[in-house]
Amino acid sequence: MGINGTSAATWFTTEVSHSELLDVLHRATDAVVAALATHDHWGLSGVRDGQYFSDLAADEAASTVLIGAGLAVLSEESGVTGASEMVAVLDPLDGSTNASRGLPWYATSICVVADGAAVASVVHDHVSGVRWEAVAGGGARMDGVLLEARTEIPFDESLVVVNGLPPENPGWAQFRVYGAAALDLCAVADGRFDAFVDYDVDALGPWDYLGGMLICQEAGVSVSDAFGRPLVVLDHTARRTPVAGVGGGFQQLLDARVAAAAP
Repeated sequence: MGINGTSAATWFTTEVSHSELLDVLHRATDAVVAALATHDHWGLSGVRDGQYFSDLAADEAASTVLIGAGLAVLSEESGVTGASEMVAVLDPLDGSTNASRGLPWYATSICVVADGAAVASVVHDHVSGVRWEAVAGGGARMDGVLLEARTEIPFDESLVVVNGLPPENPGWAQFRVYGAAALDLCAVADGRFDAFVDYDVDALGPWDYLGGMLICQEAGVSVSDAFGRPLVVLDHTARRTPVAGVGGGFQQLLDARVAAAAP
């Protein structure tokens, strides 16, 4: 059911509804900001491989708000909590290894999925304080300012942000590897990067990319799984290989990623 007791499909039909949902996502994100402001233990938790105490602190802060608002939560850190037609897919701290080492590229990402579609998302850069938001069909915003639709850059002039290690240069001008897919995708949406590609093998869960995916799509950026699988999934074990870009450059990058996986 929706936040006000209506069905998910009905709840997302008005501007007010979108505003209410975004308000919940912003409050959850603000709770993470507050929790990390007083957090002083950035080491590994020892609960599972690659998990930090900061992940757990961020997860508790965001999940408390989201569940309290009537959303179910699919979190990287705590799995599935609650039962609702609307599911907040949560990466409490994307780039937590960066955060643990003082590298300035880590974020909180939340994307609400209803009726099999991404309907609203918020991504917050914890270093710069910049925040992106999007609602399906309503555009994407950075710090409240509507993002203009991305225009195509020739592939051989593109600066591409990459997850994993590319086996070779498929024709782009330059690439960077920063280690937080949510921020990587938002940087494509706002024009700092021209495209994104994942060269790891089934490494990214839906919490890694869904928030940034919707922001990209609402800014005119195409986003697909390299192998044709649906990106909107609510399975904690699911992994995907997202590629994002604009126009012919997107297709060149998608083709190159597929070719890199060929035996």
